[in-house]
Amino acid sequence: MTSRKWDQRLQRAQALAATYPFAAEGLRFYEQIAGFQRSLYADFAADGGAPKVARPPGSLRDELELFVLLPRFAPLLSLVAEIAPFPLAQEAVALHEAGTLRWEVVLDDFWRTGAAGATTLTASEALLAWTFLQPYAEALAARTERAEGGAEVHGTPPLCPLCNCRPQVGVLRPLGDGGKRSLICSLCATEWDFRRIACPACGEESVDKLPIYVAEELPHVRVEACDTCRHYLKTIDLTKDGLAIPVVDELAAIPLSLWAAEHEYTKVSTNLLGI
Repeated sequence: MTSRKWDQRLQRAQALAATYPFAAEGLRFYEQIAGFQRSLYADFAADGGAPKVARPPGSLRDELELFVLLPRFAPLLSLVAEIAPFPLAQEAVALHEAGTLRWEVVLDDFWRTGAAGATTLTASEALLAWTFLQPYAEALAARTERAEGGAEVHGTPPLCPLCNCRPQVGVLRPLGDGGKRSLICSLCATEWDFRRIACPACGEESVDKLPIYVAEELPHVRVEACDTCRHYLKTIDLTKDGLAIPVVDELAAIPLSLWAAEHEYTKVSTNLLGI
């Protein structure tokens, strides 16, 4: 395994920050957090030469190595306290002062429940836990032997086939004269195929109830909304920009987030910037 994908994310964030001033502040924050996540991923993936592990579908979150994770949590909280906007920085300071017993509760609660969308944690605690646990989950996914045929073995599920978490962003990849749709997991970054015309939140398939919005500033990014459940997902169209990195370009698409909020749509999964 390699940290090259993290380098690509950082380089893309730098390029987008230079191109889109309205997203520069958020992308610079992401750069610093992603740099820390890259080091975490490298630590967790250090045994990259080991054989991959066969895990039943949806079972990736059955394991949580708190004894490995806890010593690395304090440095993240210190970083966030230093660079984050005030409310999140304040939460990071408070959590740092709460000590390891509270850290265990926060990380375990998010891993078991919050990662799938239900948690008793505050929004800031959940965001801090997700930021920390995401590279750990991604390293576990990289060490997982996928079933032959990937997600197609189990159809096109709305949740990640490895960890049962919600998608962070959609992707359209070139296929023939059009694009093939897939989803990327918000926790372990696994990508799986999904139907082109369907809401990933509720399964709605009526085209009339699935509006799409594209901002002039970012023609390769679009909001795919649902008038049935009032959720939306951003999708990165690689047929329009093959250099895009979905998890990064989604962060830069602030005009789309504003449009969705104005039309009272709720994002399927918030991103690292909390939007």
